[in-house]
Amino acid sequence: MAKPKTEDASEDAKKIVDDAKNFIEKAISDIGKTSATKQLILGTASGWITGFMTMKIGKVAAVGIGGGVILLHIASQKGYIDINWEKINKKVDKISDKIEKESTGRSPDWFEKVSMKSYWTWMFIIHYNYLTYQSIKKLVLSIYWR
Repeated sequence: MAKPKTEDASEDAKKIVDDAKNFIEKAISDIGKTSATKQLILGTASGWITGFMTMKIGKVAAVGIGGGVILLHIASQKGYIDINWEKINKKVDKISDKIEKESTGRSPDWFEKVSMKSYWTWMFIIHYNYLTYQSIKKLVLSIYWR
């Protein structure tokens, strides 16, 4: 079987794109002419399908990224690769500063950087102490009310 020429393939691709474009335009114009009930049903169905597909693709992406991070960490621990975490943290800080500057119009000052990093540490300490307090409280009350 002979291979198609690249010109034929590009013409076929353009034809497929044009056909799909015409189909979508026709479908959208036809939907606008139908009753509100049909529009609602079609919108609900297409939204559900879109959400379902996004969920499936998101799960695959999360597993892929998570698995990659785990493999990277294992390879680092086994000594196959050496990761310069200091360099990575500096890059992440630069990127987050750039995002902050683009979104708010000003770059974060040192207090915001320190307070945000220590925020999660303090939240963990407070939550842990609260859970410990609740456990001690339950223990004391159970002993007292016997």
